[in-house]
Amino acid sequence: MSESVVTVSELTRRFGDKTALASVSLSMPRGAVYGLVGENGAGKTTLIKHILGLLRAESGSVRVFGLDPVADPVAVLSRVGYLSEENDVPGWMRVGELIRYSRAFYPAWDDVYAEELRQTFGLDPTAKIKDLSKGEKARVGLLIALAYRPELLVLDEPSSGLDPIVRRDILGAVIRTIADEGRTVLFSSHLLDEVEEVADHVTMISHGRIVLSAPLAEIRDSHRVGERVPSLDEIFVANVGTPAAPAADA
Repeated sequence: MSESVVTVSELTRRFGDKTALASVSLSMPRGAVYGLVGENGAGKTTLIKHILGLLRAESGSVRVFGLDPVADPVAVLSRVGYLSEENDVPGWMRVGELIRYSRAFYPAWDDVYAEELRQTFGLDPTAKIKDLSKGEKARVGLLIALAYRPELLVLDEPSSGLDPIVRRDILGAVIRTIADEGRTVLFSSHLLDEVEEVADHVTMISHGRIVLSAPLAEIRDSHRVGERVPSLDEIFVANVGTPAAPAADA
């Protein structure tokens, strides 16, 4: 693979007496979909916050495009698109207003691409964001994250609680298109079947520690039993001992 977009070396982070990350090291190559999987509370979001420069490393280091995201946030974040489960967008704005407001912050904003995404996602520019469904709000957040064509797209549990159609939009067209254009995606989820559909490389994290990190094809091959290749869920259980996602309600 080509140069790394993100390099994390021996990163440790504690909150009180809890160790959220313990000597985590990883490298994300350019132009790949990088799946970060683990149960809720495993440390995925804490790691992402360090990559975005929202948390400072207690020990170890984080570099994004070769830069320290805490020391040089403008240079890093101007090249990063971000969508989280919370997806906090101002409810009082209309869709079109938010698009016009957001474009002022990004010199590389692509008006044609933003309009293409708006139409693809079926978003009414006159609709107030507070009146949109959760799925529509996710589409708005994704539009804002993509319209300036970021070199790194970070998706932190983006499809949690969303319907299958919206999840397909995020996982299919968007993620693969970004990677095929030579950009990089970090996709965090506890829903391993989603990650398995799109990831080139998978890192499994449990209780703040990386238990497995390799290209998905290698992970599958190393866990093959005869002709049978287990699912990523089964591989996670084999390495961690518990499922990443809780069982569905009866």
